[in-house]
Amino acid sequence: MIGKIHSIETFGTVDGPGIRFVIFMQGCTLKCKYCHNRDTWNFNSGTPTSVNELVKEILNYKSYMDNSGGGVTISGGEPLLQAEFITELFKELKAHKIHTALDTAGSIPISSEIKELLKYTDLVLLDIKHIDEQKSINLTGVSNKNNIEFAKYLSNINIPVWIRQVLVPGYTDDKFDLQNLKKFIDTLKNVEKVELLPYHNLGKFKWEELGDTYELESVIPPSQEDIDKAKHILRI
Repeated sequence: MIGKIHSIETFGTVDGPGIRFVIFMQGCTLKCKYCHNRDTWNFNSGTPTSVNELVKEILNYKSYMDNSGGGVTISGGEPLLQAEFITELFKELKAHKIHTALDTAGSIPISSEIKELLKYTDLVLLDIKHIDEQKSINLTGVSNKNNIEFAKYLSNINIPVWIRQVLVPGYTDDKFDLQNLKKFIDTLKNVEKVELLPYHNLGKFKWEELGDTYELESVIPPSQEDIDKAKHILRI
């Protein structure tokens, strides 16, 4: 089976436990204003790659992953757009006893293909873009309904989850919204960790290269005080 790959990071340390082989899939339906992987949006781009090719390369790093408690993380873009391909990849990885993680916004309606993929997924890194629906639409271009339903489904089937949210000043740092996010997280029974990712503009040049307007030009990354306040509300 062939998938469309944007890029690969062989020694990732921030997308799940241990040392990770991180695969960034091509294609995304969200239009996040802060996206630092703007060049992953176009599904017609990317490098066609087979499951066998990926597994062969991944196995070169297996000792590093095993010794660190790491594994393979699939990110994007939105990996759920290529659920069948990732399922075949994860099946092969499980045969080699490699830990699998899925970094997703859960923005795609839950399908039989996604349910099948989750059978071979050890950990989900779930990006909650915004807890408020209208603010989610403003920030990402779409409602958060699928995102929230996906979180609930993961809780129901008890797959370990790390919740992630990007802290964007003026967009996701409102005290009331953070309190509501905390309340929602508390309803889930499978959350192992909550991560607050401070906004940065390091991907702005990708927007410029594509001739797009970077709408958050005037947004300043959060200060340590801002981060600490948000963490206090989220109890992390």
